[in-house]
Amino acid sequence: MEIRDWLILEVLYEQKNITKTAHSLFISQPALTARLRQIEKEFGITIVNRTSKGVQFTPQGEYLAKSSTEMLLKFRRIKEQVLNLDASVMGTLRLGASSYFTAFTLPPLLKQFKQQYPNVEFSVHTNWTKDIFNTVFNQEVHIGFVSADYGWQSQKHLLFEEPIYVASVDDIDLANLPNLPRINYQTDGLIKAMIDKWWRENFSQPPTISMEVDKLATCKEMVKHGLGYGIMPSRILHDLPAMRKTMLTDQQGNPILRGTWMIYHEEDQDLNVMKAFVDFIKAVDFTQH
Repeated sequence: MEIRDWLILEVLYEQKNITKTAHSLFISQPALTARLRQIEKEFGITIVNRTSKGVQFTPQGEYLAKSSTEMLLKFRRIKEQVLNLDASVMGTLRLGASSYFTAFTLPPLLKQFKQQYPNVEFSVHTNWTKDIFNTVFNQEVHIGFVSADYGWQSQKHLLFEEPIYVASVDDIDLANLPNLPRINYQTDGLIKAMIDKWWRENFSQPPTISMEVDKLATCKEMVKHGLGYGIMPSRILHDLPAMRKTMLTDQQGNPILRGTWMIYHEEDQDLNVMKAFVDFIKAVDFTQH
């Protein structure tokens, strides 16, 4: 089997559909079908049965498909180690990051690193912190940037902590907050739990949610246009100096902080590109980013 065959099996197992898989891999449907037939001939098995709802994997096909992730990972690591045999910093660095970090912090960092190491390319995967945690754990990416601590047991470096604010274009009487329109947004479960805990400690009635939006950046725009208040971390508000802000504090008066970490596997530091990037990030002054 060729490496592209393992990729076909991996994507087909995810999609359960020939047409969607061909589209995802930028190959024609007949070419994809021909490769499947070749794999079946090579192993002497039937991989999938077609149904009205897509494809159904046979037990043998399912075993091969589940092995594809392991085979592709082995191939990537072999390729990385071959590139690592000399002292140069090159190759593709696979990163996972929350959408918040990707939008507001990551781009200038990648630009600076690329200027120092022009032979490095980036593959960036954006998702919720919980999912990024899992992709790092499964070694689908080299490094993850996460905004909640799920108890990572390998290498972890705290990049920065930021306070969380109640933000509005108008002055807010905090005691009246439950009666004011709030712009709510989807966020990581641990961050949501932290904000909900603060709310329960300070109010006996639920918030008045006027809008449910997809992400933090959308919430910011709604708040900026005076459509309600939002509860947001400080970095997203840096370009809105006129915004009225009240910091969230715990029962002892300490600020409630949202931390952002870099996480990775210790053994991956053997790669030149990994070590260079980790050292680069550790040296960054995040008060300037």
